[in-house]
Amino acid sequence: KTKGTATTRYYKMVTVMFADFKDFTRISKTLDPKDLVNILDSYFAKFDEIIGRHYLEKIKTIGDAYMAAGGLPLRNKSNPFDAVLAALEIQDFMNKLNDAKAIQNLPIWELRIGIHTGPVVAGVIGRKKFLYDIWGETVNIASRMEEAGHMGMVNISEATYDYIKNYFECIYRGKIEAKNIGKIDMYFVTRLKPEYSADEYGIMPNEKFISIINKL
Repeated sequence: KTKGTATTRYYKMVTVMFADFKDFTRISKTLDPKDLVNILDSYFAKFDEIIGRHYLEKIKTIGDAYMAAGGLPLRNKSNPFDAVLAALEIQDFMNKLNDAKAIQNLPIWELRIGIHTGPVVAGVIGRKKFLYDIWGETVNIASRMEEAGHMGMVNISEATYDYIKNYFECIYRGKIEAKNIGKIDMYFVTRLKPEYSADEYGIMPNEKFISIINKL
């Protein structure tokens, strides 16, 4: 704000998360615009709360798409674990909410989440309305992971998997083509392994897991 510009910064290791609702265009046609915005706002507010507890930074929302990242602006080595934990908690929140809505015959909002870990460039753009944003191949791959995901699931790239595989239960999904990059292996993360989980569903980490992550 003082100088009118901000220096861009390079981050070697950042984990980017994209979340997107299924059939949002169709849903938007069935709801009053005010109701639509209120529902979307309530969901994003919950996402904000969850990612905040897991040290992620919300980058932006575009329509029904939600983007966050870990490992910036303060660098850390725990960001792949932070992002996966946040994603599992977000999907758990949405899945439980949808189960309750289905019983009441109310419309459900199904969510896809995609995650990838890699380098990014971050900075502030604009002169009047400042926007902190990130750029690079890592962002594109994370978006691709979201597009190739399934509703209610957390889809991660091989790069993220290599960091978290010893602590989470994952299912290999095969390869997907990413533009200008080639084929990338994908995995669904289903839960924390029982020995690292504080709950039966594998969503919340126990003291053993937290102690390991704090030492990274």
